[in-house]
Amino acid sequence: MESQRNISEFILLGLSSDQNIQIFCFIFFLFCYLAILMGNLLILISIRCSSLYNQPMYYFLNQLSSVDIWYTSCVTPKLIGDLLVERKSISYRNCILQILAMHFFGMIEIFILTVMAFDRCVAICKPLHYMIIMSRTRCSLLIMAAWASGAAHSFSQFSMITGLPFCGPNEIDNYYCDIFPLLKVACTDTYVTGVLVVANSGMVALVTFVLLFGSYIIILFTLRNHSAEGRRKALSTCGSHITVVILFFGPSIFSYLRPPTTFPEDKIFALFYTIIVPMFNPLIYTLRNSDMKKALRKVWCQKIFLEEKHN
Repeated sequence: MESQRNISEFILLGLSSDQNIQIFCFIFFLFCYLAILMGNLLILISIRCSSLYNQPMYYFLNQLSSVDIWYTSCVTPKLIGDLLVERKSISYRNCILQILAMHFFGMIEIFILTVMAFDRCVAICKPLHYMIIMSRTRCSLLIMAAWASGAAHSFSQFSMITGLPFCGPNEIDNYYCDIFPLLKVACTDTYVTGVLVVANSGMVALVTFVLLFGSYIIILFTLRNHSAEGRRKALSTCGSHITVVILFFGPSIFSYLRPPTTFPEDKIFALFYTIIVPMFNPLIYTLRNSDMKKALRKVWCQKIFLEEKHN
């Protein structure tokens, strides 16, 4: 790796060079990151301290919230810190590690979202066999498979990037290290690598989105035979999943399922799947979910009551 490069760091051009915009972005993204941490920690604690943790759907939601914290922490703290400095640099090693971590946790999130759609499909289409099909052992195996797929995916990206030579320009037109901007500054023909990235990341996002879309079509078709109350409750839950899927996969497909090049709009779309979706996940899964709202009230009201009683 050392013999293939003579640069030790990359310069990130960030979101904007305007000082006023940077100050606004600093305040906004600091608020977003705090909201992500607080919202997802709220979900984690509420599920863990209630009976919801024994239900497969909330077991997966607990895992999703945990992954969201790690996933956005790969990018957001660095983005917030860079908004306060004029020279936004990242070392070669940290750049590669950021790509590795982003694709690792991103792939886990994709797998968990797929499993959550499968869980809802089983719950609605096979309600009598739901607890047998979605046993805790099977749920744990699915989560293990998610982590294994994340490791396999990130290692494949890591293998492609570390083999590239970097010897000339070191400016990356983004606020974090991503594969396509990095390919642009490599000192070699990266067409084949770019095609492999599209075949890997792009096709994973597209195939997963098609599978998720198909599962929701099956759910909607099955709901025709349910009562009005059953349809309302099922649609409320599925509506949350569909919202997250569109917000996450739409920008991801645009970013990776295309010829290996970069556009100015990439940074805006990347904000959706790196910061915006992790921030809205807690709101989507709590405000639109009656069981979660009951658990939140029960857990936190009980904690407040116990603290007042103790004092």
